[in-house]
Amino acid sequence: MEYERLGTSGLKVSRITLGCMSFGDGSRLKWTTLNDEQAEPIFRQAVELGITLWATANIYSYGTSE
Repeated sequence: MEYERLGTSGLKVSRITLGCMSFGDGSRLKWTTLNDEQAEPIFRQAVELGITLWATANIYSYGTSE
């Protein structure tokens, strides 16, 4: 895995990011989301591959993605 500095913070993160928009509690959504149990193997593989950067936001799945 290749890593880059995040801005001027000195923090090094993977160049590949795991997008998390489809994770969380989807009970109030019209699209499919993965709950914690379903998302775990994806996160586990991402970590094993060296991915250290996850893209999430407090609006994804009404904040449950975070």
